[in-house]
Amino acid sequence: MIIARRRSNVVKEVEKLQKKREERRAKQAEQKVQREELMNLDPGNPNWEFLAMIREYRMSFEMRPLQDGDPIEDHQITVCVRKRPLNKKENQRKEVDVITVPSRDQIIVHEPKTKVDLTKYLENQIFRFDYAFDESANNLLVYKFTAMPLVETIFEGGMATCFAYGQTGSGKTHTMGGDFVGKNQDSTKGIYAMATKDVFRLQKSPRYKSLHLTVSCSFFEIYSGKVFDLLNSKAKLRVLEDGKQQVQVVGLTERHVEGVEDVLKLIQVGNAARTSGQTSANQHSSRSHAVFQIILRYGSTHRLHGKFSLIDLAGNERGADTHSSNRNTRMEGAEINKSLLALKECIRALGRKGAHLPFRASKLTQVLRDSFIGEKSRTCMIAMISPGMNSCEHSLNTLRYADRVKELGAQDPTGMKSDIRTIKEEEVMEEDDDMAQLRSLNEEDYGDDFFNLQEAFNQITELEDEVLDEHKLFDDNMKKWMNMNSALLQMSNEVGYDVDAYAQQMEDLVAEIMEKGQRFKMKISSLRDKLAEEEKLSRSVNRK
Repeated sequence: MIIARRRSNVVKEVEKLQKKREERRAKQAEQKVQREELMNLDPGNPNWEFLAMIREYRMSFEMRPLQDGDPIEDHQITVCVRKRPLNKKENQRKEVDVITVPSRDQIIVHEPKTKVDLTKYLENQIFRFDYAFDESANNLLVYKFTAMPLVETIFEGGMATCFAYGQTGSGKTHTMGGDFVGKNQDSTKGIYAMATKDVFRLQKSPRYKSLHLTVSCSFFEIYSGKVFDLLNSKAKLRVLEDGKQQVQVVGLTERHVEGVEDVLKLIQVGNAARTSGQTSANQHSSRSHAVFQIILRYGSTHRLHGKFSLIDLAGNERGADTHSSNRNTRMEGAEINKSLLALKECIRALGRKGAHLPFRASKLTQVLRDSFIGEKSRTCMIAMISPGMNSCEHSLNTLRYADRVKELGAQDPTGMKSDIRTIKEEEVMEEDDDMAQLRSLNEEDYGDDFFNLQEAFNQITELEDEVLDEHKLFDDNMKKWMNMNSALLQMSNEVGYDVDAYAQQMEDLVAEIMEKGQRFKMKISSLRDKLAEEEKLSRSVNRK
């Protein structure tokens, strides 16, 4: 009896185990079917799990993208973001689109993550800006909400700036310069041309016609801290500041224009001359900031009335090149980092009335100084992001930078959680050294090594300028010395020449050559010492 009962219990346990096994197998079979269904959504995509999670997330709320008829808000500082569509190469690689634009002012980055047990999940990072443009937005829609409201500013006697910011290949040049058809660019569909068209429309309007304003344009680039004129065979220009803190770009070409066609020709000339090179993100990326300016002057006095600066910034991924083994590449990256930091702080200072403006911290902010001062100054930044999973880190860096320019609260559209960003105004002390101010405001984010390298590069740039100035002076003196030397040689060939006068003049000439040569040599030695110090510092930073 006891044995039969025990056998009965064993049978029950076996049946229970068998039932659990069957349930587990059925569940596994169901999961397999689900996995196959998800995999079939995009056959051959190695990241199909992330793709499925993103699609599920997007289905949990209603998309309300920015529409053409939506109201345009009036801001002194406007920060918006534009997502481009996946390009042909990304589609061929089966890249996953990790960017969602749920509404007119929000953007979500679905950052792919993997746990220790290899379970995959998404970290959904939410940002809020004044406007968010999804991949369906064309250049005209972007222009209407960004640069178009600024055109009237310059007719009212103000200064306006519009920046395109982002990694190489994110669509900056497409947005500012126009649509690409193959390798050819249609300049009529870029913000440069659209803004110019509206400038000529307002110039002829009854409201402003009586001002008798003339329109002219300039186009220059800033490459590695140096300014080059794109309308004059890339002539190198000097940036000088007078006693009244007015910044002048000496010798910059300013061409009078009568219509949009004139402007398009200037844009084509300038774009052809821009500095391009190679980065890890794109083989033909722009390594320079391109600044196109539309200038209004009074016809009779030629006095400045207003100025619109449209800027296609260098690819922000270049900042990583400060760790390159090549010094030129390191200095390029450092200069771009510094100019973007200075730009961010100058825009933030514009929003804080009376705050110190650290415009001397970079050449970019120095030449744009007059755009950051005054009640009538207005700025717009368009942050460009690539949608692909491989660009996720670059896209997050772009969005964090734009978020720091103008911080707005962000909330999850699914209602599951909120990521509220509070506006934190730093107490900024006015400092004579603008670079020191940049350091005090950003040291937590970038660390000592970053700013120590920046300081080293600054010293090299300053000494390089001094050496080049000294070289030009030495070259001018050489011509004078050669003439004096020839005259003394000719004097010595004359019969009965004055030996005493010859010896005195020759001694003075040699003394002057030695004195100025020694001074030149000391400048060169100082530059070489700084180059060696930077090399040593870069190696120590790279070893960390």
